[in-house]
Amino acid sequence: MKISVIESNKSSLRFKLSGATYTTANALRRAMINSVPCLAIDNVTFYENSSTMMDEYVAHRIGQVPITTPKDYSEGDEVVFSLTAEGPGTVYSKALESNDKGIEVANERIPIMKLAENQRLRLDCKAVVKDATTNAKFQPGVVTYKMNAENEFEFYIETFGQMPPTEILGRAVNIISNNVKEVYKQMKK
Repeated sequence: MKISVIESNKSSLRFKLSGATYTTANALRRAMINSVPCLAIDNVTFYENSSTMMDEYVAHRIGQVPITTPKDYSEGDEVVFSLTAEGPGTVYSKALESNDKGIEVANERIPIMKLAENQRLRLDCKAVVKDATTNAKFQPGVVTYKMNAENEFEFYIETFGQMPPTEILGRAVNIISNNVKEVYKQMKK
């Protein structure tokens, strides 16, 4: 198999995979979407919410905000974010403050909700590292491919901001490799 990069920047990657079967290409795509762990807000504790929005709705919106995921973080690691806001005005994702200076929201301009005069929102939330087999909010990006010719596929990766697209590819390849090694090891028993 051979990979050749067609286009690469900090938010997307387009590459050609030659010498691969359809099943190999699909396994790679699925690993990039479902198996690469990343941080996402999974638990929200409300101390004050005097807005017209229910806690569950606000928690869902916050859970969709992409969080940067450093290479040294692995499944089960946690980070706490805090948010305090008072209206009037729109509360954006940049209001989420991390207790770890190396981790932040991937996009500061995501609107969470609007607060009217004298409405307040105060909460803490916990981001955890998981893969997307538990919930789609743990997907690191969108991955598509098309078949150009027999045994040649063109992939497109667009990250949500948790990590660069090249890292999504690299982590997926490592996951597949480790899974295959584990199957081989189990077969030898």
